[in-house]
Amino acid sequence: MKVCVVGAGAIGGYLGVRIAEQGHEVSLIARGPHLAAIKAKGLTLRQNGDETNVSDVFATDNMTECGPQDVVLLTLKAHQITSVVDDLKTLFGPDTVMVALQNGIPWWYFQGIGGEYENRTVETVDPGGVLANTIDPKRIIGCIAYPAATIAEPGVIQHVEGDRFPVGELDCSESKRLKMVSDLFIEAGFNSRVLTDIRSEIWLKLWGNLTFNPISALSHSTLVDICQYPLTRELATTMMTEAQHIAERLGATFRVTIERRIAGAEGVGKHKTSMLQDVEAGKPLEIDGMLGVVIELGEMTGIDTPALKALYACASLLNQKIQQESVYIKERPLES
Repeated sequence: MKVCVVGAGAIGGYLGVRIAEQGHEVSLIARGPHLAAIKAKGLTLRQNGDETNVSDVFATDNMTECGPQDVVLLTLKAHQITSVVDDLKTLFGPDTVMVALQNGIPWWYFQGIGGEYENRTVETVDPGGVLANTIDPKRIIGCIAYPAATIAEPGVIQHVEGDRFPVGELDCSESKRLKMVSDLFIEAGFNSRVLTDIRSEIWLKLWGNLTFNPISALSHSTLVDICQYPLTRELATTMMTEAQHIAERLGATFRVTIERRIAGAEGVGKHKTSMLQDVEAGKPLEIDGMLGVVIELGEMTGIDTPALKALYACASLLNQKIQQESVYIKERPLES
């Protein structure tokens, strides 16, 4: 099977290595030193004390070189997709399936949902509806990426924890192609449950992202730090409560409680969220897709979100500083 990973960073690289190990024809879209390292030495995954390297992969920063694929794994961050949407179309053949793995509320959220919100544009992650109008929603399968991973060094992915990649159709059906994608992931060693309500699962993952990511970025703290410090634990609870009211107004349900969701994050331990990693690397923060979009949906549904707005304002200013001043902000031990 021909599989292209568009955005072979931490999560995309983790998927790419494991799928390539099974003998599939894998293409990796990457850039910079990471791409150069993959071309020179292949892509390496460090997991549970072991190292796995795959060199029989095609790596490029120009996806037009790859040709039509059977499966496209779109692992770019939400704000990165619009700039490559035209090139993305070159990967599509008549039956190509695109698995979208963005954090937060995706651009396709209201496509295939039915009811009063059918085909509403999510402006925060898709200004002007460019993605909704360019990518055929019939190609899309939604996926939630639960694992934590980092790029330890160019060409090397460090797995932290987790193996879950649940998948679901936009119309909540159980299709043959959905099972095909689930089987592809399971073959590669992942836990890939078939969902009949992908949107509720999106909210469950987003519950953590919209709270722990901005709090960690602003406080330079890990998940366990945030969960065990009473004031930030209370703040996380307040933010999750605001988001839950919005989700339920849109028809989503939650299969766990807020306390259980926070306990799950606490159990991950001293893990730096992806947003904190971006702060320390001087990269743009994925603040709109994780938090700004929830505020937009709150306005759409008539639900006030004071805590979410406060964190969004602070994290957005931090993001502006990083980008305008081309800086990274990283903790450094005090000199004795």
